[in-house]
Amino acid sequence: MSALMKDKLEKVVELVDNVMIDPDIDVEYHIPGVLVTTAEESGTDTFIVVKYQEDGYVERKFSLDDHHVSGSAEDIANFVTFSIEQFKEEVDSLKYGAQ
Repeated sequence: MSALMKDKLEKVVELVDNVMIDPDIDVEYHIPGVLVTTAEESGTDTFIVVKYQEDGYVERKFSLDDHHVSGSAEDIANFVTFSIEQFKEEVDSLKYGAQ
């Protein structure tokens, strides 16, 4: 991984962590060379696991493919936070019905 890519992905982690201040959401990272906080083993794949505590944990894995990481750190962080919010809304709608 290049130094520029590593810096960009470190910035993504920082941005996502600053935005995702929700006690019901846990964000785990699998970004080899930057941060690995997930127990899931997956070699060199880059992804984020989001766990939403709603009567136990419901989780979703978001892969960060080459086309995702080609944008700016802000673009990637916006994609991740938008995906997390959509995931949370999906879980809530299944539990509470459409609102």
